[in-house]
Amino acid sequence: MTSPSPTHSDNSSSSSKHDGNQDSWEIIEGLRGVSANIQEPDRQEGFLLKRRKWPMKGWHKRYFLLEKGILKYAKRAADLKKGKLHGCIDVGLSVMSIKKKAMCIDLDTEDNIFHLKVKSQELFEGWVSKLRHHRVFRQNEIATYPHERHLFYPHTSPSLNESMKKRSTLTKQTSIHQSKLSSWLHSSMDMDKCCKDLEECESYLLELNLLLKSMEVLHRTYSAPAISGLQASTYELPKKEKRQRKWRSKNNGKETKSTLQVPSCISSQSPRFHASNPNLSTTDSNAQELCPESPDSPTEVSRLQQDFCRLANNIHGRLKSTLSTMLAEQDRLRQTIEVQAPQPAQVMGLKTAYASECSGGSHSLVHQASSESKASIPESISEFFDAQEYLLSSSSSENEVSDDDSYISDISDSISMDTCSNEGNSERQNSVSGAVTLVRRRSTLPSPRPSSSVSLWNILRNNIGKDLSKVAMPVQLNEPINTLQRLCEELEYSELLDTANQTQDPYQRMVYVATFAVSAYASTHHRAGSKPFNPVLGETYECDRPDKGFRFIAEQVKHHPPVSACHSDSQNFTFWQDVRWKNKFWGKSMEIVQMGTTHVTLPAFGDHYEWNKVTSCIHNILSGQRWIEHYGEMAIKNINSDNCQCKITFVKANSWSSSVNEIEGVVTDSKGKVVHSIFGKWHESVFQGDPPTAMCIWRANPMPSDQEQYYGFTQFAMELNELDPSLRLRLPPTDTRFRPDQRFLEEGNVDGAEEQKQRIEQLQRERRKVLQDNNMTHKPRFFKKSNNDTWVSNNTYWDLRREPGFSKIDFPVLW
Repeated sequence: MTSPSPTHSDNSSSSSKHDGNQDSWEIIEGLRGVSANIQEPDRQEGFLLKRRKWPMKGWHKRYFLLEKGILKYAKRAADLKKGKLHGCIDVGLSVMSIKKKAMCIDLDTEDNIFHLKVKSQELFEGWVSKLRHHRVFRQNEIATYPHERHLFYPHTSPSLNESMKKRSTLTKQTSIHQSKLSSWLHSSMDMDKCCKDLEECESYLLELNLLLKSMEVLHRTYSAPAISGLQASTYELPKKEKRQRKWRSKNNGKETKSTLQVPSCISSQSPRFHASNPNLSTTDSNAQELCPESPDSPTEVSRLQQDFCRLANNIHGRLKSTLSTMLAEQDRLRQTIEVQAPQPAQVMGLKTAYASECSGGSHSLVHQASSESKASIPESISEFFDAQEYLLSSSSSENEVSDDDSYISDISDSISMDTCSNEGNSERQNSVSGAVTLVRRRSTLPSPRPSSSVSLWNILRNNIGKDLSKVAMPVQLNEPINTLQRLCEELEYSELLDTANQTQDPYQRMVYVATFAVSAYASTHHRAGSKPFNPVLGETYECDRPDKGFRFIAEQVKHHPPVSACHSDSQNFTFWQDVRWKNKFWGKSMEIVQMGTTHVTLPAFGDHYEWNKVTSCIHNILSGQRWIEHYGEMAIKNINSDNCQCKITFVKANSWSSSVNEIEGVVTDSKGKVVHSIFGKWHESVFQGDPPTAMCIWRANPMPSDQEQYYGFTQFAMELNELDPSLRLRLPPTDTRFRPDQRFLEEGNVDGAEEQKQRIEQLQRERRKVLQDNNMTHKPRFFKKSNNDTWVSNNTYWDLRREPGFSKIDFPVLW
């Protein structure tokens, strides 16, 4: 239970704020220097209130135990003694912050954010004191033996924990060089696990091949004309048809460990097989003759099919885990190379010189493959088509058909090239205003991303739990794109709305609208490393895309809190929304809560759809490879009809699964009955139906080959800030393309961008002061407030653009 707080030396932690400010979050600083005098702290245990895990809300009481810097919790004390833990936190590796007035304690562990609350002030002070002491003790332990940092396994068995402790004791006795060697070996453990997983996959594939042969033997046995009269009378035609119908896969979440029962003549052989296609294995034409004794029950076929499915699921899981590990290793190696690599400008200079030398030659292999890949085989499981598309060579026609029967294509034989294509149909080629004018758009930015040495910790340490939209950030943290342009990015896959407007079935229309809502998040996958520019009040942006069949406008209609409104129209749809953001930093992660509703109308059917945004979170904000996830529930409804609704869940990643970025949803009728189901990954693809007959609805466009050097931009994002000379004369002076700080950053001039950014922000403060002094409020030019307190277009932008033209209209000077 609670014990007196220990007295700390100068090595202990301290807070980053004065104790008098109890209304704000206070970050608890960590170890200041390694010391041999930090004593092991006493245990601390008792009940605390913990905020429920997503998607549940509120608080519940849980029993916590703090021992040697590790905080464990369960439902009750008895569960802790039995080892039934609900979770573990290494407080030494966590960012800790407290709010004294609310008696709240937050621990950010990168993967999760733990929010705790204490009922009494005495208990609160006791827990904070103990957490400080345990945190310093644990950090000192990590600093003293850095190679043991990852030896904490919260969910391992007691025996394994004992072995880890013994290993820890032995490691402490090694020399400095042995310690470095151990650390190096530890960094390669993941790759060793990869090899073991692949070996197990090979074993599973062998068993899968044997199962397939056994099933083929059974099929021939039941369908052969030479079977006995008794068998012929037993297996009548209806039962035979029932046996031959497609079977459903079952995933019970457990690996198949039992020995598979196959005919002895098959199990004694070890045939060669194709790793990606069991059907390509060599089959003995005399297998039936060699196996006179076949199973005597038709249920054997069903059992073998179930075993086949379970094995296939195991292989899939292993390969997903292996892929995840290899991607992590790739990121680690890339970061290592980048430290010793030349500057991006030098790299791009070499690329440009090489491209000019090769300009007279044939088309590049990458371009060649990107067109070929659209005619490739149907694809299913996302992990299998992450390979570079240029591996498919147009010179070989065998690649187009060799995998037709493989496990990859089993997800659906009915997925057509047109279904998954992101190319628009002919009707989308017509602009809202008239015929299409072919415009050649840029394929890259003027300059690669400059290197940055900004310390985020110095900026964010005093803003734990605060709304970061009010915190000034250095321009190095930005990407050369604006929040208004980010809203336009949501229309990259507007062809889904075009298709929806041409679909008669209301439930299928809902599927296309829901997929469009998911696709809006695809462009964020590679963008966790930077943030868009915040628009100033009155800033606007237009995007007229005759090739995609829509035109778009946006305006910053409010500054505190910031509100951005946008509107897009097309022959096939109307799209509008106003969005408010709240960004909160929790120590290692930043949560982005988007408020507002997105609206879409389809004129062909009079449908009006609306849906909410989900929560986003950027992890590893201070160190390592940043990554973004979206989680929460999105509800889509047609407010003009209650015939169908849709709910989509963006699944939150967890530490015990390699699955990330997954979505799943259902379309239901007015009675709540499921009509369609969808699943997939928000950054990659969406499927309709259930495996193995699912149909691909959407697949994300391939990323540019050099996207890492250009802020992770998609090709569509590359085009948004382009300023064509002919367009310059038609835009209002408030358009984002004229913003100098954003343009300087795009051109690689960081110093100029920072100077202009500060000047623009100062101009905004001065304009706001003038309004306040004169008791005036800002009135947006192209948007108005509706009855339900949302911002909608006043439908004047394109008329004013045409007559009299923006050059003849007065606008405020924003920059």
